[in-house]
Amino acid sequence: MSKIQKTTQRQQEKIAEGQFYEAHQQLRVIAARYTKASNWAAATDILFSGAQSLLQAGQGGSGGDLCIFLLDVFNKGEVKPDAASKGKLLSLLRAFPKDEPTRKKFVNEMVAWSAKWGEYPAGDPEIHHVAGSLYAEDLEPYDAERHLILGTKDSPETLASLEYAWYTADDSHTAPLYAARGILPYLLAGNLRAANKFLLLFTSQLGSKPQLGVQEVSTSSADLRVYPSLPLLNFLGLLLLAVERGEAGLFRQLKSHYASHLKDVNWGDALDQIGEMYFGIRMPRQGNPMMDMLGNMFMGGGLGGGGGKKGGKSGAPAAAGLD
Repeated sequence: MSKIQKTTQRQQEKIAEGQFYEAHQQLRVIAARYTKASNWAAATDILFSGAQSLLQAGQGGSGGDLCIFLLDVFNKGEVKPDAASKGKLLSLLRAFPKDEPTRKKFVNEMVAWSAKWGEYPAGDPEIHHVAGSLYAEDLEPYDAERHLILGTKDSPETLASLEYAWYTADDSHTAPLYAARGILPYLLAGNLRAANKFLLLFTSQLGSKPQLGVQEVSTSSADLRVYPSLPLLNFLGLLLLAVERGEAGLFRQLKSHYASHLKDVNWGDALDQIGEMYFGIRMPRQGNPMMDMLGNMFMGGGLGGGGGKKGGKSGAPAAAGLD
């Protein structure tokens, strides 16, 4: 048995006996020694197994502290977000007790680490997806939204279920407000495919509310669900169609046709930004409307730019997390 394995086993025995504080302190000291010697692999092994044992024993604070320490080691060792490093971090994230406050700090630092050493400037999509899914399970919608918007191709399904569940506690005519919470940010993140998938999944669930009424409209180039009682939901569907076609005239026509309904919602900044991103319609320069809109929408949680890969070509926004 190696020295590392012996150390790990000894500390796991202490944790099993309930000597949490002592095990935590000793793990920190040993990991610090390996870190000082730039032995990143040994420090990683010690911290990962120690954090996992403490979290599984319900010691969220001590386990969370070792998780943060592990990320510090990853940063110092310039560890890139690959299957092995992400696998360790995500298994620790899933082991956190539900209400442990350190979890949010761990998520934020994980995203920052993956942004620094990985290929996605807004953080790794898989990390965003797992974090967003956990927040959705814990009914923390604002945090869930922030992460799922920058997640993987599976994220729209999780987000659509979250927004629909949230909507069912509200009046039936508010459906477009919850649909917009997925569609507009996905468009602002340059992810048209996710926006389309989100709308399809959200409106599929709306089918369980027959009182809303729906008409299926098919043309040679598109199929649309039209809701006579929900004009803004129709607007969102047509907006996606306009973005897909890149027709500025259609976009202007849409805004004009639905102007009386749009004045009742605060989508103006988002639509101005979408107009510039997808249709080349210049908007007045006042700060960064995309960030302002996302900040407002997510109660102060800015998303830190688009979700495309680093070094992508300029022009059309890159689709996030679909590779």
